[in-house]
Amino acid sequence: MSIELRTKYAPKAQEVFKTESKTGLITNTDYDWTGAHTVAIYKVTTAALSDYQRNYTGAESETEQISRYGTLKDLSATVQECVLSKDRSFIFNVDMLDADESSVEVESALARQLREVVNPERDKYIYSKMCTGAGIKPDAIAAVTYDTILKATALMDEAEVPDTGRVLVINPNGYAALKKELQSPAYNTLSAEERASGVIGYLDGMPVVKVPSSYLPTNFGFMIAHPSACVAPVKLADYSTHDDTPLASGTIVTGRIVYDAFVLDNKKTGICYQALTPPKNA
Repeated sequence: MSIELRTKYAPKAQEVFKTESKTGLITNTDYDWTGAHTVAIYKVTTAALSDYQRNYTGAESETEQISRYGTLKDLSATVQECVLSKDRSFIFNVDMLDADESSVEVESALARQLREVVNPERDKYIYSKMCTGAGIKPDAIAAVTYDTILKATALMDEAEVPDTGRVLVINPNGYAALKKELQSPAYNTLSAEERASGVIGYLDGMPVVKVPSSYLPTNFGFMIAHPSACVAPVKLADYSTHDDTPLASGTIVTGRIVYDAFVLDNKKTGICYQALTPPKNA
């Protein structure tokens, strides 16, 4: 006679390890998409300096207005149009019996959906846009070293990118290469807020964040980013539960997120992306 063994299900579901989003450290939300799907960001030129003419005679050319201050020229203004392109959604059902007889809970299911699906997709998109739109792209290197980081920061210095605010993004291989430089007493003095945001240490004055390689472009070396260079708006984040619907017996959960990421033309040098040379067998 066979004996049917009882199966006990734990009330807490197994969760998948998932990296928390770190893109908030390297992007901004300075522009407002409220009431609009497109934002036009102006790029205005400047005027050159000239020697002030104390003994100006009042002469004018046929085509230009000349004054004591120099030649009068109009400033030009062009626009960078930022059109939101990512309009994503999901829907799933938590069956009434499943909710009663198992560990499936609506709130935790939605949180899991955001943590494991929505946030990773948005993060990968942002990293891709930033690496593609970087204004500084040195030649590919064989490996990440402390010297390559210093050379990249020097290029940003020459482009007059502010020292303060820069963030270094590395993957696990980059972390292994820089671990010696990162192992300093400063790590032990990181605040709880810094640790929660993903900072693992400082290098050359920059907070360092480590991101899984699967979130980053192929042959990623490292990226140094000033948050002013990339605006990453979330126009809409709508997540709802529906308990009384003829579509299913249970609770239906729907979600919609409208987002994008734009590297600003006038600030693209605030991103330095360093790629690795592809493997020879690739």
